Amino acid sequence: MVSQKTIIKNPTGLHLRPAGIFCKTAMKFQCKVTFHAKNVVANAKSILSVLGACIKAYDEIEIICEGVDEVEALAEMIRVIEDGLGE
Repeated sequence: MVSQKTIIKNPTGLHLRPAGIFCKTAMKFQCKVTFHAKNVVANAKSILSVLGACIKAYDEIEIICEGVDEVEALAEMIRVIEDGLGE
């Protein structure tokens, strides 16, 4: 298991478009990808779970990856978040 905290920099948080990019990125990997935010644990591969977490701009989240390609998954998840999730 590997994890890392990061800040959501999008001015509108994880609304539908960036949440879709977030989920598509997580689905590229075999490992389990979850995140913790505001006392919520969400499945990063589920759009409903991501949207249900209600992540706003500048919220801190912790990405957690568990499985065979966990290191690569964590690095890619952090990269897409830091790149602004397409915005």
